[in-house]
Amino acid sequence: MAIANNEAPAKERSANFLEEIIQESIAKGETRVQTRFPPEPNGYLHIGHAKSICINFGLAKKYGGKCNLRFDDTNPTKEDVEYVDSIKRDIQWLGFEWALERYASDYFDQLYDWAVELIKKGLAYVDDQTQEEIRLTRGTVSEPGKPSPWRDRSVEENLDLFTRMRNGEFADGEKVLRAKIDMGHPNMLFRDPIMYRILHTEHHRTGNKWCIYPMYDYAHGQSDSIEQITHSICTLEFDVHRPLYDWFIDALEIYPSHQYEFARLNLTYTMMSKRNLLKLVKEGAVMGWDDPRMPTICALRRKGYTPASVRAFAEMVGVAKRDNVIDLGKMEYCVREDLNKVAERRMAVLNPLKVVITNWEEGKVEMRKAVNNPEDEAAGMREVPFGREIYIDRDDFMENPPKKYFRLSPGQEVRLRYSYLIKCEEVVKDAEGNITELRCTYDPMSGEGSSSDGRRVKGVIHWVSAAHALEAEVRLFNPLFVTEDPFDTSNGQTSWEDNLNPESMVKVKAFLEPALKDAPVGKAYQFERVGYFCADTDSTPENPVFNRTVTLKDSWAKINK
Repeated sequence: MAIANNEAPAKERSANFLEEIIQESIAKGETRVQTRFPPEPNGYLHIGHAKSICINFGLAKKYGGKCNLRFDDTNPTKEDVEYVDSIKRDIQWLGFEWALERYASDYFDQLYDWAVELIKKGLAYVDDQTQEEIRLTRGTVSEPGKPSPWRDRSVEENLDLFTRMRNGEFADGEKVLRAKIDMGHPNMLFRDPIMYRILHTEHHRTGNKWCIYPMYDYAHGQSDSIEQITHSICTLEFDVHRPLYDWFIDALEIYPSHQYEFARLNLTYTMMSKRNLLKLVKEGAVMGWDDPRMPTICALRRKGYTPASVRAFAEMVGVAKRDNVIDLGKMEYCVREDLNKVAERRMAVLNPLKVVITNWEEGKVEMRKAVNNPEDEAAGMREVPFGREIYIDRDDFMENPPKKYFRLSPGQEVRLRYSYLIKCEEVVKDAEGNITELRCTYDPMSGEGSSSDGRRVKGVIHWVSAAHALEAEVRLFNPLFVTEDPFDTSNGQTSWEDNLNPESMVKVKAFLEPALKDAPVGKAYQFERVGYFCADTDSTPENPVFNRTVTLKDSWAKINK
């Protein structure tokens, strides 16, 4: 699998099995490579789809081929233009461009004509049974199904009924068109699968032209054939569908596209089911499809993930033939690696404790030079205001510290990042004994990294000038579920909803350095010593909101060991 935008993997790796298949084809002289990404526009794409996008577009790019975007829009009751637009936006955000934009609905006329052809060959018939009756007569793995009483209708009668189905003479569910294959076949999908059902529903593209719609197993292979797809790449659950995919193509004697399957992506603490994700959205358990706790691509974008980090994760996971579960920490590792290179540094205090520097002149403000990104010299420097009153993080002070504690404590010195050494002289508490303020002194000669007598300290902490601080809401995101497998009920829970993490989003009031005042939505920053953050879509100049993309270290794994 190739990475978009000509980015090479960090090290050479052996070819995956899909690459080997293509290389074998090329060696035989079959040099044309045509793939497609075929989402159904009934929801928002998630990280599993991102892997599929990287595979389909990446293979086409690596072998000089093309990749189409084709929407599998055969179920008008669940599909919408909103989802079409979001899918296109997500693919382009990931850094890919499709060769052709196609829809299964583009082929409705051809699919109908081919269905008529199968009827004429005696390979399809109209069935009057209900969906429930069809289900009950399909049999089991160990028992053959029972033929429909309408299975032996004449070709003429089937053609007449199918035409009338198209003309809207029958109600929803009154009739279906089924392929006539084998009701005793060991593959249950071969037991006279439904090809068309009646749905008097307006389609987002074809309007009311059609009231019969093809099923996935009938439409998919033929759509691949029309586009002359050489490598139809699907996730592993479709391997049982492949023989039926081939059967329709063989019966119609059309271009022989071939289907190949790879293992779908499963992540710890993550749920990929569209149906259950929709339930979370509808019941208000999350803020929407782009809630940063969701696994959707738009949610990752809102959270602050970069396209490069998602592509790198897909490359790291690789292409396998067997399903497995990937540790969420691997995805977080990829975004840390990328953001460390590109994110500018800023200081922010999320758990503020006020510090008064008693020997600093009242009203005096000094601008301190700060590095924007130590990994990128071209990022330059910025100025950070420093004054008599500052905020530090409460976790950087301990009144009774243990040995080898190098942060601030009574009588102990620390260095303020980009600034002076300070020493805690007094701890101010309220009536309940809570620490409300620290009174410190600073060494005026320590501003350039040493001190008046050359002494150095080990502790360095971040800070924000109280007079210049930008007050903001910061949202700290954790995994949406408390169990690695959201569906695991061995802990006594009765359903996956019981495994929702009540601490998946924690909102705190924070103080940020003023350089973050006009931070563009989505731009990544490293809050020094804290993590990576970006301005949220909810953010306004009056009420800034920042999302935590990822911590600096994998704290979640440590908590849950």
